[in-house]
Amino acid sequence: MLQKIYLVRHGETRWSQSGQHSGVTEVQLTEPGEDAARKLGARLRELSLAHVLTSPRERARRTCELAGLGAAAEVDPDLAEWDYGDDEGRRSVEILSARPGWNLFRDGCPQGETPVGVAARADRMLARIRTMTGNVALFTHGHFGRVLGARWIGLPVIEAQHFLLGPACLGVLGYEHERADRPVLVRWNVAAGLVLVEAGEPGLGDAPALKVRAIDRWENEGGEIPPAGSPSGAPVAKPSGAAGNTP
Repeated sequence: MLQKIYLVRHGETRWSQSGQHSGVTEVQLTEPGEDAARKLGARLRELSLAHVLTSPRERARRTCELAGLGAAAEVDPDLAEWDYGDDEGRRSVEILSARPGWNLFRDGCPQGETPVGVAARADRMLARIRTMTGNVALFTHGHFGRVLGARWIGLPVIEAQHFLLGPACLGVLGYEHERADRPVLVRWNVAAGLVLVEAGEPGLGDAPALKVRAIDRWENEGGEIPPAGSPSGAPVAKPSGAAGNTP
């Protein structure tokens, strides 16, 4: 069976709560952020994980620790959040006031990382993971995690603007029909307590209930369910001109 990658965003911090961009700044988890990390850990520990990697930032390492996987974790600098340069600590509304039309995934940040640089880092991370045997858990950040999800399925960085990833939520990266040439997003933006496995796998959950909860969550966060007969049959995102949720 081909590997799955469980991509985890760290729990809530003061800055993620206020909407401030936190790249290199060390910001501790809030109490709710710690609680959510513990709940997520209860699910992750049900899985068979061969490798655990974490960002060097304290908020990611603490999330990994509270999830019960700290002892097995290896720190990898490539999992660090986007370096926001001059935009560190600023909110999107402040940045847009100074630079109307700004989009992180297209424009990057002055004195910080460019989208090309972040894409190269994400590709390097994914190339490393593909050399590993067994399932992998990654503890990372909001914007960089979204780039990892987009790059896993071959999309350019700009498309990561459509991939919301909340605090203490995760995405599951895998393959369709056990084919290595068909990478897919098995799950995305899954909150603590929801089902992480497919039917027939160890730790089976209630898949129909998961679908209902996932649709409810999508609608609550601004998505739309397409009309009957639409080509996709899956929720689609509303257009957005800005960078999305903050790290």
